[in-house]
Parts: sequence; C-alpha cells; structure tokens
Amino acid sequence: MSETSACPLCTGGGGRLVFASKLFRVIHAEEAGFPAFYRVVWNAHVAEWSDLSAEERALCMEAVAEVERAMRETLSPTKVNLAALGNVVPHLHWHVIGRFEDDSHFPAPIWAAPLRARNLDREAVSKQSLAALEAELVQRLRARSL
Repeated sequence: MSETSACPLCTGGGGRLVFASKLFRVIHAEEAGFPAFYRVVWNAHVAEWSDLSAEERALCMEAVAEVERAMRETLSPTKVNLAALGNVVPHLHWHVIGRFEDDSHFPAPIWAAPLRARNLDREAVSKQSLAALEAELVQRLRARSL
C-alpha cells in the first residue's frame, strides 16, 4: 500500500470543504466542542513544512493567516491557536482553532483533558456565525488569488 493510499487527507476530504485551490484547501474540521476549528490542508502529500518551496510556504502561511483574520473579525475569539503537528496524519496541514475563554479546555490545548463542561449556548452562537465567517474567508482567498 502506498503512503498516499493510506492517508486520510489524500483519500478523503478531511472535513467539510470550505475553499479549494490547486495547491491547498480549507476545511471545517467539525470537532465536537470546537465549532471554530478549521484546517488548511496542502493538497500534495508532503509530511513536513520544509518539503515545500519558499514560495509554497509563503502561500500556505498566507492562507492560514487569512483563516485567522476572518475568524477574528467574525467570531472575536479570545485566542486563535495555530498548530501543524502531523503526528497522527503525516500530511502537511495547519490547524486554525478559534478558542474562547469558556470553552471546555481553555486555556489548555484542545487535545488536553477538559477543564469544565462544554458551553453549548456559546457553541451554538459560534455555529450560527460560521456561514458568515466562511463567506468572508472565501472572498478573501479568491481576492488574493490564493
């Protein structure tokens, strides 16, 4: 079995597609408890940031920044977490996660043990704003020809 045939980001979308370009896509990760969780996924199967050319790294990071900017302006999170781990799925992707001081894990990472019960009311409010966030994000990415 080839590396790409076993990769969930090569064989599947990895989440709900928000934007796609020739080189990358933005997906909504649909992680329970974290409605403002997006991933910027590099389309080619590469494992490490240094596998990209300087131009590709700049384009990818600009896409990550646009997701963050649109999220901050639309949802006003307490903090935005960025991560490129790849320990479980060795396919380059950036996590862009809007965090709120009342989320179940804040200020700990979302992968840590929860510190409190989920705030379902706040999650619902965030979910209602996702369409506006995603429309803004698509407009920004298209305008920048990313």
